[in-house]
Amino acid sequence: MGTATARNGSTATAWRNWAGNVTATPTRVVTPATVGELQEAVRRAAEDGLRVKAVGTGHSFTAAAATDGVLVRPQALTGIRSVDRAAGTVTVAAGTALKDLNRALAAEGLSLTNMGDIMEQTVSGATSTGTHGTGRDSASIAAQIRALELVTADGELLTCSEKENPEVFAAARVGIGALGIVTAITFAVEPLFFLTAREEPMGFDRVTAEFEEHFAENEHFEFYWFPHTGNCNTKRNNRSQGPAAPPGPVSAWVEDELLSNGLFQAVNTLGRAVPATIPSIARVASRALSARTYTDIPYKVFTSPRRVRFVEMEYALPREAVVEALRELRAMVDRSGLRISFPVEVRTAPADDIALSTASGRDTAYIAVHMYKGTPYQAYFTAAEHIFTAHGGRPHWGKVHTRDAEYFSRIYPRFGEFTALRDRLDPDRVFGNDYLRRVLGA
Repeated sequence: MGTATARNGSTATAWRNWAGNVTATPTRVVTPATVGELQEAVRRAAEDGLRVKAVGTGHSFTAAAATDGVLVRPQALTGIRSVDRAAGTVTVAAGTALKDLNRALAAEGLSLTNMGDIMEQTVSGATSTGTHGTGRDSASIAAQIRALELVTADGELLTCSEKENPEVFAAARVGIGALGIVTAITFAVEPLFFLTAREEPMGFDRVTAEFEEHFAENEHFEFYWFPHTGNCNTKRNNRSQGPAAPPGPVSAWVEDELLSNGLFQAVNTLGRAVPATIPSIARVASRALSARTYTDIPYKVFTSPRRVRFVEMEYALPREAVVEALRELRAMVDRSGLRISFPVEVRTAPADDIALSTASGRDTAYIAVHMYKGTPYQAYFTAAEHIFTAHGGRPHWGKVHTRDAEYFSRIYPRFGEFTALRDRLDPDRVFGNDYLRRVLGA
């Protein structure tokens, strides 16, 4: 779509997210080549009585980006705008994929401090939904934002930071698309560094008993528990002096391609067809991964390819509650007839100061549950969600959950601050959709 399309829009076919569990049929799709074209598209949509949503790579499992109005694709709004080495910041256009940002920063000898485990998302999509990795001291990608620009419902361009429009900055870093369309983000960056990763199998009872110890001793600690087994795989990432010592090509192929993608795809397909095989498969799969240690630049350690498609629910819990909740989850799976072929992921984050961040105001640990694409997930997710909400859990904004505004008003102390700002910036709900109506209220 060229400039004319961005200006005039095109009749759209159905849009589908990465997991295939959300579809939408917008009235028109626009692909603005400039911020000015985006502003014009928002103004025109408002004049036509249409709602507007921006969509990145579709990696959210919720309908946060779905619309029957104007769907904005920001693929043309990409690239690094500027690097300020003295300030330790980089400004990047909102449609830039994290993988492209990571590679461009590395070429400049720079890096984000922390990141999630995949990098397919756009920077605006990842931050707007609160995407995170794991860290004792370093927080989500959104917490690394130092300034951002967004187009508001009246088509104006608003810049915000701790000094400029600070009340918007406090909310818009995790804005769920409710406050405007982000056009550029300024991230804090630092000189490129090395991480040494230590991956090691460990029993469920040991890793849960020693969880706080592992958390305290490592900059980045996470682990995966394989349901129907007592087996986990742990990963500890810590800074090192280098030099780079990545996994050998054979080891990397076996661990990252064969086991994590190729064989995993095959066994999940078998498990979907014959659920009774899943516990046996899980016992074999959980023992297939071996201990390994490697060193590389951050994005090559934090992230890995994820080609097996799935649906996911993730809840943020007070860190002190995560072990108990995980033990409850295991007991629930053991006494149920559920057959779970995907491992359960546990990560952490320090408290941050973003109004609707899942780590807002409290030290946090995350439990993520997954099901293979095409497998019924409702029974598992419903039972897991019951456990998580009993511990005051906050669901990831881009992952499956059933919570609503009434629930969020109780678990987010600053929920009213966010909704009041939304009323001011978008009183007519130009950026509204069914998902936002549910989670933020009318």
